[in-house]
Amino acid sequence: MKNAPSIEEQKEIHYKMVLTRRLEETLGDLVKAGKTRGPLHRCDGQEAVGVAACAALTIKDYACTTHRGHHVYIGKGMDPRRIIAEIMGRETGYCKGRGGHMLLGDVSTGMLGGNAIVGAGIPAATGMAMSIQLLKQDRVAMAVFGDGAAQTGICHESMNIAGLWKLPVIFLLENNQYGLTVRQEVQSPIPDLYTRAAGYGMPGEVVDGNDAVAVYRVVAKAAERARRGEGPTLIEAKTYRMAGFSTSDMGGYQTEEEMKPWLKRDPIKLSAAVLAKLIGKDEITEIDKAATEEMKQAFEVALADPLPKFEIHAPSSAYSEATQ
Repeated sequence: MKNAPSIEEQKEIHYKMVLTRRLEETLGDLVKAGKTRGPLHRCDGQEAVGVAACAALTIKDYACTTHRGHHVYIGKGMDPRRIIAEIMGRETGYCKGRGGHMLLGDVSTGMLGGNAIVGAGIPAATGMAMSIQLLKQDRVAMAVFGDGAAQTGICHESMNIAGLWKLPVIFLLENNQYGLTVRQEVQSPIPDLYTRAAGYGMPGEVVDGNDAVAVYRVVAKAAERARRGEGPTLIEAKTYRMAGFSTSDMGGYQTEEEMKPWLKRDPIKLSAAVLAKLIGKDEITEIDKAATEEMKQAFEVALADPLPKFEIHAPSSAYSEATQ
């Protein structure tokens, strides 16, 4: 079993975390400029969970995520230009501009979709795992979901059947402390949600969701277990949502005092500190610059891409007669 990412893998994880942060920041600027439609759900501060977890999987493995899933898209290897194109409604997007920022999917990278319905990705990944088991494939499925989704009935139903049938699925609970504008402790009678795993006959793990290496290790361990036919794992990654619920969130409920320790433990800063001891600060600076430049160019190209063309069909003669 692989216990930790190599230095090259850590560099790639850091690069993709910076890519994700630049994506979110630029999208935030476009929202303020009135150049987007509808709310966007940013994942600032949560990059280590999605990126490092996906790094611990193979390209053949399946993943699905939530309405706040840009870090998972980037982590699974999707093209930033096509992600942006989809968010901005361009024809070159993964869903030809029809899906929007919550509903991206890419079969070639095993990214089988985001989801706008709270908790709906959990049974989807469980179903993926059932197909893997039936087809006897060397794959695992991973559902990334939040602490709010952990309170839904379909979450418990999925974990129950996964535990019963020993399905090769990883339940990655991304606890960012908030469901909408409500603190996690107001939603659950227990502070540590991973302890629920015992009720479904699966291991429960808790990890610092801002520590990319720690996330990689625990997901890699769960993936190896699933491949051996030993069933699912519930992982609770404790992190923090630095931005509001969405870009339409008025804010005001996350105090400076509450946010201060989390801002100090920004996952990108932590990653840089770890890598600096391995490769030096200068190379980290170059990685950051390269990621920033790639995302800048991705936006320039995507925003110049064409909008979808919609064909308007005249009603059939039968329809016209019926409505007269």
